[in-house]
Amino acid sequence: MPTDEAVVQTAAEAAEGLLFSRFKRSAVDDYDVQVTFEDGVLEVDVWVHAPEGDADEEQVADDAALAAQSAVDDLFADDA
Repeated sequence: MPTDEAVVQTAAEAAEGLLFSRFKRSAVDDYDVQVTFEDGVLEVDVWVHAPEGDADEEQVADDAALAAQSAVDDLFADDA
């Protein structure tokens, strides 16, 4: 079973990875990825401000949160 720290790190890395696959780092003015994992419940909140970016900020944030959840699902599946 993955540790809580491994779950949080996996989720955060996946969210940031997706975020920067859609936006160039230079286009992102600010972003925030908050991940908690308590009592088996994963919460991921992603916010991005990239007014010069080529993608919709809200959609990318939603996609990044989904990528984080998927990465954690994979982490648990690999551990099973």
